[in-house]
Amino acid sequence: MQIHYLEIVTEDVDAVCATYAAANGVKFGEPDGGLGHARTASLPGGGLVGVRAPMHETEEPVVRPYWLVDDIAAAFAAAVDAGAQVAHPPMEIPDRGTFAIFIQGGVHHGLWKK
Repeated sequence: MQIHYLEIVTEDVDAVCATYAAANGVKFGEPDGGLGHARTASLPGGGLVGVRAPMHETEEPVVRPYWLVDDIAAAFAAAVDAGAQVAHPPMEIPDRGTFAIFIQGGVHHGLWKK
């Protein structure tokens, strides 16, 4: 299992980015519209961590790993068959890949296909 994208949703993007930068020696870029205006930094292995504000007033803070998969449709179907709740079906982000989100055990989980 490899994390391709680690998404952090918070009300205080700048403070979280500053803390991660200080603690881990990473540099966050400017907000990226293709990723919900997340500020991103590189992860070892080629992935990203993205820190963004909630995109609507009912979105709560969350830390959500997106696991890299070869077949997102099959992986998502397997998660649902195992009892996961659909939070967001597979959707393509142009030039980035396809993501999906499910909830299992009260925890948000993401899938990502490049």
